Amino acid sequence: MAKTLTKSQIAATLAEQNGITKKQVVEILDSVVALAYKNAKNSFTLPGLGKLVLVNRKARMGRNPATGATIKIPAKKVVKFRIAKAAKDAILGPKK
Repeated sequence: MAKTLTKSQIAATLAEQNGITKKQVVEILDSVVALAYKNAKNSFTLPGLGKLVLVNRKARMGRNPATGATIKIPAKKVVKFRIAKAAKDAILGPKK
């Protein structure tokens, strides 16, 4: 299985493709990440890739797998990433 790209490898590839320095690419990536963190509460969309959304989970009953005891899992907020249809189709191919 292929290894995932590191931030440095991503920066080098983008810099080469767009004719800018790696330092400029890293600054842009850091800016996009900071913007995503700041706006995730209202949902943050990266066009063609996906959307960060804040979701409220309800309280529910769970089970401790070690003892089998029933436990109450409290309600909480979680961050989810929803993949865009364009990204899904590009990676998996269109549905048949």
